[in-house]
Amino acid sequence: MAANPDTGLVEPSAVNQPDGHAPVQLELPPPSRLERLVMRVWTSPAWLAPLGIALCAAAAFSYVLTNNPADSKNDPLGPCAFKALTGYDCPGCGGTRMVWFALHGDVVQAGQHHLIAFLAIPFLLYMYISWGWKRVSKKDTFPMLRISGWVVGAYFATWLAYSVLRNIPVEPFSWFFVS
Repeated sequence: MAANPDTGLVEPSAVNQPDGHAPVQLELPPPSRLERLVMRVWTSPAWLAPLGIALCAAAAFSYVLTNNPADSKNDPLGPCAFKALTGYDCPGCGGTRMVWFALHGDVVQAGQHHLIAFLAIPFLLYMYISWGWKRVSKKDTFPMLRISGWVVGAYFATWLAYSVLRNIPVEPFSWFFVS
């Protein structure tokens, strides 16, 4: 079993096989319907992927607008399982209420319900618009938003600290507790 001197790879015929066994050829399974749909949307036409993401966001926003998460009525999808089991806010608790207040222009209430996610909205919008415009127009009109891995790591570390601190029943942390 010698390696090919040109490539350094072992030829399949050179591998010692037990008697009566042929080299194994791995074949990938055919793509599923979902994989084919995603690839079709991603590859052509160029405007379809940004439109699909915009439609998904519009559906999520319409759900939030029709089911006010800030009122005392039960949500059709049920309560947060983490909060129901532990009594504590999870890292995402208040996100739906934050979106509801942000869509109504109430910046203070949106920040109170999930400040860390609220601060990400302008960056996410800019990145989506920049990506969608570049994909549709094939032009780099928007300057690239360069965020280092260190900044992203610091953001998620801050999110984790925020998730823990807002469960402490002491001012000023209790201001961020989702009731």
